[in-house]
Amino acid sequence: MAIFADCSPIMKYEILYKDPGSKARAGVLTTGHSIVNTPVFMPVGTQGSVKAIHQRELREDIDAPIILGNTYHLYLRPGTGVIEKAGGLHKFMNWDRSILTDSGGYQVFSLSDNRKLTKEGATFRSHIDGSKHIFTPENVVDIQRSIGADIMMAFDECTPWPCDEKYAAESMELTHHWLDRGWDHFRNSEPKYGFEQAFFPIVQGSVFAEWRKRSAEKIASVGAVGNAIGGLSVGEPADEMYRMIEVVNEILPENQPRYLMGVGTPANILEAIERGVDMFDCVIPTRNGRNGMLFTSNGIINIRNRKWMDDFSPVDEMNNTYADIQYSKAYLRHLIIAGEYLGAQIATLHNLSFYIWLVKEAFNQIRKGEFKPWKDQMVKKLNTRL
Repeated sequence: MAIFADCSPIMKYEILYKDPGSKARAGVLTTGHSIVNTPVFMPVGTQGSVKAIHQRELREDIDAPIILGNTYHLYLRPGTGVIEKAGGLHKFMNWDRSILTDSGGYQVFSLSDNRKLTKEGATFRSHIDGSKHIFTPENVVDIQRSIGADIMMAFDECTPWPCDEKYAAESMELTHHWLDRGWDHFRNSEPKYGFEQAFFPIVQGSVFAEWRKRSAEKIASVGAVGNAIGGLSVGEPADEMYRMIEVVNEILPENQPRYLMGVGTPANILEAIERGVDMFDCVIPTRNGRNGMLFTSNGIINIRNRKWMDDFSPVDEMNNTYADIQYSKAYLRHLIIAGEYLGAQIATLHNLSFYIWLVKEAFNQIRKGEFKPWKDQMVKKLNTRL
């Protein structure tokens, strides 16, 4: 497994530039596997694979410095025994850059008819074969130790939307109870593959400012090397999401990376960067790409529309990848309509490349001190349907 020579065995984060017109900042996150400029978008590789994309494309064409794996899915299949025998997920999937693993909480709690929550943990039945399992704050740390992610997440309850304030408060308290146990177990356990792993707590509290403040204060007091904001982009209006980000980021330590989980559209990402968020992931570029939705710097293309049927211009003239210039919109539309796998591959490659370009350009604009006006113009374009 290749390790970059100037990487650090312990995660480090440094803010390099701040935008004078907003809360946006550009930094560098260093793990045992790669150096990650922030803001960063992390492609989702739920089961040790980013759908429709080879690892070679992730490295050479998309240039993703970090991707995600999912504890719930990898625990069920192939299982931690197989991953450990391979030497960890990096070796298992032949990926020499950073990996972050979700704790699996969101997946467990989405199984609303097949799970039960207690202070001890979450009992659930596998979506694969119906077998019964339990996730606790402690064994979720153990599972992520076996997976070998550079960054692991605390076990939390992702509060649904809408929910009443009483539920949001009780859910937050459960998340905090689990955090204390998970953090203690993390500090008393060891990594398995020769590099350090970081542990991020997660802020919850739904869309209630008082509970978000209380949760952010709790998370900040833990003293972890990075922090996450969860329970957003679950159906609430975008303005509510942005308001909660502002509330939380007034409290979370400025000198630590902030990860907004499961967000979002290109416009969502730029709005969150403006409010001081550094790290993002979402299935939108891959899932929507497979269904024919392309994100570009001029707006959104539904390649299924008839208007593209005889448009032989490149998929995207901006030319982020070879796929953007080697294939035409007409050809890509034909592939998507026909259900050809190549169509999903081209569209996914394009979308992920665009997301990575977007956050890299945000970094550049922050460095130049021109992020705010650039972002305002970009958001208008990004919300345009072409």
